[in-house]
Amino acid sequence: MEKKHRTRVGVVISNKMDKTVVVAVETPKRHPLYKKVIKRMVKYKAHCEKNDCKEGDKVMIVEARPLSRQKRWRVAEIVTKSEAVTVKPTEIT
Repeated sequence: MEKKHRTRVGVVISNKMDKTVVVAVETPKRHPLYKKVIKRMVKYKAHCEKNDCKEGDKVMIVEARPLSRQKRWRVAEIVTKSEAVTVKPTEIT
């Protein structure tokens, strides 16, 4: 019998580390007294074996065994790739 792992969907906000990405996951919660919807943002460090995640990509992360002191998640799949905008030096002036 396989154990179900927790999954989250978030946006990559940093990929400066080797085989590690920082993923920001936003979850809406309703305030108990005022009933206003508040967005709560949590950052997870996730293992990306192929180093193919870029900033702005929407990824699905899955809970894993501890891979390092702070990494407990791994990238399961890239849901959508971000559009990288390239600007030539002649377009700036």
